[in-house]
Amino acid sequence: MNIILIFIIAVSLSMDAFSLSLAYGTVSMTKKEINLLSIIVGMYHFFMPIFGMLIGGFVFDILHLNNKLIVLVIFSFIGINMVIESFKKEEKVKRMKIGEMILFGLAVSIDSFSVGIGINNISSNFFLCSCIFSLISFIFTYIGLKLGNKLNQLIGKIATLIGGITLVVLGLIYIIK
Repeated sequence: MNIILIFIIAVSLSMDAFSLSLAYGTVSMTKKEINLLSIIVGMYHFFMPIFGMLIGGFVFDILHLNNKLIVLVIFSFIGINMVIESFKKEEKVKRMKIGEMILFGLAVSIDSFSVGIGINNISSNFFLCSCIFSLISFIFTYIGLKLGNKLNQLIGKIATLIGGITLVVLGLIYIIK
């Protein structure tokens, strides 16, 4: 097992979580919400490679799912919601719902499912791989959310608008490539 390769894969899997966390962090989030969302993303990055290894090839062959379309729908849903929220005049800060956190975690971890399909070619210790993927994605998500939160404090509602538009654009780019 090449541990450096596992870390490189973990970082590459976590980059979308980081960039989207940076955008999503512009929504005013409490410390508890930041921690919870980071944990959710970390958990997804733990289980998705395992599920990918166990059932991934079978599911994609039978159902012919287009994972790019799934990501586009999820990113667009979250992004459009953020854009709408940026135009609301209410002073009360809207708290993120658990459903939005679960969708976010799913969206940024679909690549981990794909990696899981071929994880046996990388390492025979898939549990260690999943642990590393989980830890790195947790850290990247946490840092992205914290930085996004700082952006929100600096430039306010415009950061939420930009974050929402960014999510929709990233979803469109993801389906194009």
